[in-house]
Amino acid sequence: MSIIDDGRIDSPKSVPKGLIFLIELINCFAAVYYSNFLFFYMKIRFGFTGLENLLLAALNGIVYVVASWKCGAFAQRHGYFFSMFVGLFLFASAMVAGLFFSTAYAQVIIFALWTIAVCFIWPAIEAIVCEGCGKKLPDMVGIYNMTWAGGGAVAYFTAGMLLERCGMQSLFWIPLGLVVLEAIILIAAISRVQPKRVIPEQDAPATPAGTPANAKHFMHLAWLANPLSYVAINTVIPLVPTFSAKLGLSTGTAGIVCSLWMFVRLGAFVGLWRWTGWHYRFGWLTTAFALLVICFTLLVVAGSLPVLLIAQIGFGLATGLIYYSSLFYSMNASEEKGAHGGLHEAMIGAGLFLGPACGAGALAFMPSSAHAGVWSVSGLLVVGFSVFLAKGRILSSNKTARFKV
Repeated sequence: MSIIDDGRIDSPKSVPKGLIFLIELINCFAAVYYSNFLFFYMKIRFGFTGLENLLLAALNGIVYVVASWKCGAFAQRHGYFFSMFVGLFLFASAMVAGLFFSTAYAQVIIFALWTIAVCFIWPAIEAIVCEGCGKKLPDMVGIYNMTWAGGGAVAYFTAGMLLERCGMQSLFWIPLGLVVLEAIILIAAISRVQPKRVIPEQDAPATPAGTPANAKHFMHLAWLANPLSYVAINTVIPLVPTFSAKLGLSTGTAGIVCSLWMFVRLGAFVGLWRWTGWHYRFGWLTTAFALLVICFTLLVVAGSLPVLLIAQIGFGLATGLIYYSSLFYSMNASEEKGAHGGLHEAMIGAGLFLGPACGAGALAFMPSSAHAGVWSVSGLLVVGFSVFLAKGRILSSNKTARFKV
């Protein structure tokens, strides 16, 4: 006999996952609404330049690396729901502070507090969704990815228009209201927890099928690719106010136009969820990485709207497969879902820091070069891709690896 529901309120079999997905959707909308358009706020309210926004994004990355690693372990040790409540409280506190403190210095501190808050939330959600799934793990990861990607795409698409209509202070009070709603739903989820059950050992969830012996090698390759994917993402987002102004786009229009890659990423998640032939295939991950390097460069130097749109399509496809690989391989290779979710998020944080830091450094040392930051980040991606290919050779000696595209 084995106990599947261990009596904790966040025991995998006892959690109504539909409510968790709803919390995930709302949380992603609130997070994207605040964090992505904070750069517009800092530019409009305090006159932040592209360099200063990149430095702000780099600071966010440093905090994210440490906080997600520690918060994932915290969730594993103290419980997923408790971790989520801590995160929601800190998220709400940051938004309240944002409404009342109007200096640039205060907003930087508030951004750091918000970053810590979401690090308590995301690893916990990932663990609740994925733990105890057995053969249903690919489906759960797929639904998780589509949920947050959908929330993020809709948020970016609508945020510019909402900010223009509701004012810049809505950057704080809209997410605050959504966080309160999340807390209410979380309480409802706890109230619907079912009592623990003791079931025969043979009925316990099986290990997901199709996991090769070198699964951890794929996980490590994805952990290399995903931070570099976020290097690109977190270099693009702080620069959106700059290159949208160059193309003559308003805040509302920029939100609509520059959200295309997010909707493409959502579409990629749907396709990768329905078709699992990419699992543990090195060629797919390699192709996505190469496409990322090319489309990032096109995206940030785009001199026309058509080039901007085309580059976003490839960028969305590439980031979709890379992120999906990182999360799926992380969850499929370990039983400690909370801790591995934290490590997965920490890898994202490394990218959140490296991209803006590299771009900001290039702009600081070569201020006369308009694209210095872009080329430095592109160079970093090329170096990362070379290391990725070198690491991938390890798999070629293992016959269980699948290299076919």
